[in-house]
Amino acid sequence: MTIKRMEHVGVVVDDLKAATTFFVELGMELVGEAPVEGRWVDRVVGLDDVRVEVAFMRTPDGHGQFELTKFHAPTATTAEPNAPANTLGLRRIMFTVEDIEDVVARLRAHGAELVGELDQYEDSYRLCYVRGPQGIIIALSEQLS
Repeated sequence: MTIKRMEHVGVVVDDLKAATTFFVELGMELVGEAPVEGRWVDRVVGLDDVRVEVAFMRTPDGHGQFELTKFHAPTATTAEPNAPANTLGLRRIMFTVEDIEDVVARLRAHGAELVGELDQYEDSYRLCYVRGPQGIIIALSEQLS
């Protein structure tokens, strides 16, 4: 048996509205929001009395998507909120953009900060890491050639 496709990546956040606004500003499309609760979700995630709100985001090409999840119950646990890029585990989501400086400026208006610097790799790409809501790191890449 082989994988048919990657469905989505899940990202747990504390402020669903701020995270959704941030990713809409980046250029993603909000495709749906819903409350989720019930015995079936308790069994699937292995927790009791789960009550969450989710927002599904999709890239403009329609291929990439992720789920932002706000846990109302049980309360979300947290790792270090501003963990560095070399921390073990899922650490970043990368997006290709058209005008990296414009994207960074628009995201800064929503509280984003550069993790390091915006720099260039040879004559191929301009790249940077940006930390957004709840410490989520996104990598941005602008192809030059």
